[in-house]
Amino acid sequence: MQAATTAEAERFVGHELLAALTLRPVLRDERTGDGSYPHLDAARAAAVFCVAPCTANTLAKLAHGLADNVVTQSALSTPAPLVVAPAMNVRMWEHPATAANVALLRERGALVVGPEEGELAEGEWGMGRMSEPGAIAACVLALMRPATGPLAGRTVLVTAGGTREPIDAVRCLGNRSSGRMGAALAEEAAARGAHVTTLLGSAEVRPCAGEVVAVASTADLEREAIARAPGADVVLMAAAVADFRPVAPVAGKLSRCDGVAVQLEPTADVLAAIGQARRPGQVLVGFAAETGDGIERARRKRERKGVDLVVVNDVSRSDIGFESLHNEVHIVAGDGVEHVPRATKRQVAAAILDRVEALLGARLV
Repeated sequence: MQAATTAEAERFVGHELLAALTLRPVLRDERTGDGSYPHLDAARAAAVFCVAPCTANTLAKLAHGLADNVVTQSALSTPAPLVVAPAMNVRMWEHPATAANVALLRERGALVVGPEEGELAEGEWGMGRMSEPGAIAACVLALMRPATGPLAGRTVLVTAGGTREPIDAVRCLGNRSSGRMGAALAEEAAARGAHVTTLLGSAEVRPCAGEVVAVASTADLEREAIARAPGADVVLMAAAVADFRPVAPVAGKLSRCDGVAVQLEPTADVLAAIGQARRPGQVLVGFAAETGDGIERARRKRERKGVDLVVVNDVSRSDIGFESLHNEVHIVAGDGVEHVPRATKRQVAAAILDRVEALLGARLV
């Protein structure tokens, strides 16, 4: 491992600490006396090039090929896959210029990890907090492993967690989804060699493989899913999407003395929209959280929304489903229903992906 740092970064983490952790001299913004360029040699030999944290300024430089410090010079000269972990103020992250820079990097194949929602350096709260180091490291390690397995060369899009619809500045409509089923699907697909992107809403966990894109509301999920689904071989819609949202969310905080009545309206049907626009050969899987049997409802849902499979589970049980490490599902397909007995969510994910692989194989014939 080779560390490179800018002068600004060294105000927070000294190069001596990085040298001790990596057991190598740190590449810094200073010229060598012998006229050599060690950062270019290191960039040429890199297996993965990771920028973490990546500020809005560095993100813009990477997107537009600017090379005015040792980090951006190295990034511009390396053939290695690029991983960036953005960290910035929420308003900077939401600015159209930053969104355009992120989109440009993704088009070139960069893996963007995060950011997350949380407390920011300026004392504000919002999207812009750097992802946890362990999550970033997992993405780097996944890129360093050879892509082997039955899904090698395939692109898989997963939605996971719950969406939140704002009532006012501090309250929202949501659900109890932990995101564990979606994370298990993402990790299992990556283990089978797929390139995985997860659209992650409110969740207790995050996948330890692939790209993770944070979403908050159903509108966020709809935007990201519709943009990314056309390029995916497999779409696994495991997120617990809020079916309703307040008609008129309040900008400030409501007082309990106000006696407010909240009027709701339906949110977008993201699964149906993707089903209508699906391309030939694509495999689309929907999920249905039911209270009770729910198989007949799942059959109708599969036909109505134009998907290949609907995975249905009973969330009224305390030993499976929401907030549990286990699940028990029925996979509803056009040729019948497969029961997957209670097992860990990773094992259930494996059973679902077995069916997905069978569908992909059949469509190659």
